[in-house]
Amino acid sequence: MRIARFAHGGRAGIGRIEDGEVVVLDAVDVLAGVSAAPTGVRLPLGDVRLLAPVPRPPKFFGIGFNYRSHLAETGRAEPGFPVFFNKQSTCVTGPFDPIVLPDVSDMVDWEGELGVVIGREARGLAAAEAPGVVAGYLVVNDVSTRDWQMRSPTMTLGKSFDTHGPIGPWLVTPDEVGDPHDLTLRTWLNGEQVQDARTDEMVFDVWTQIATLSQACTLEPGDVITTGTPAGVGVAHTPPRFLRPGDVVRVEVDRVGAIENPVVRRREGR
Repeated sequence: MRIARFAHGGRAGIGRIEDGEVVVLDAVDVLAGVSAAPTGVRLPLGDVRLLAPVPRPPKFFGIGFNYRSHLAETGRAEPGFPVFFNKQSTCVTGPFDPIVLPDVSDMVDWEGELGVVIGREARGLAAAEAPGVVAGYLVVNDVSTRDWQMRSPTMTLGKSFDTHGPIGPWLVTPDEVGDPHDLTLRTWLNGEQVQDARTDEMVFDVWTQIATLSQACTLEPGDVITTGTPAGVGVAHTPPRFLRPGDVVRVEVDRVGAIENPVVRRREGR
């Protein structure tokens, strides 16, 4: 099942994606495992604006250096322990909304990734138990402001600028995705493919990531874990490439979907 948040006619709603349409739901809380019958209203997908499936995650975790191809392009050794960081939840934006370049940096980069959404409270999990707490999957662009990221070993500030967490286009339930380690992940910049990888290239797989985080803190419904980026990020190009106004970044994960975000200069008040 694919569950989306959307705007239509000045209102926001939740619906199931089916045959190119949004089937509007009366009330649904997928993260809590509660379903509801459709109202019978079906809207063409092209008539709605898709919103971030999780508008304000309780926690938004990222992981660094988790694809072997990315380690190779950056000249780093394989880490012995997952390198987690936080993205502040105010960075979240919709799957087709603009990525806003801040005035304080010209080093904003793309990172196409597979994201996981937690569906129930969990603490102290073993890796074998991790699949049971997943609500679903989505696509993430872990937009990174590189100079701010490199100023601190925590990386948090460089990962947390407003609009630098596009997610979506919807939440896809585990039964539809199947094995999250058997997916293709691709990123395009202005139509040029810049990333192409398989999710089985991860150093620490999805279940290990969930289990490790759950040892440190209670995972809650709506928490997002973005599981790492492969080779092809802008900072690793020669010379480095960074996002500029007018660019368009598309990230696609098979069986999950695609997000596509235009890049704009900072707007007034942002």
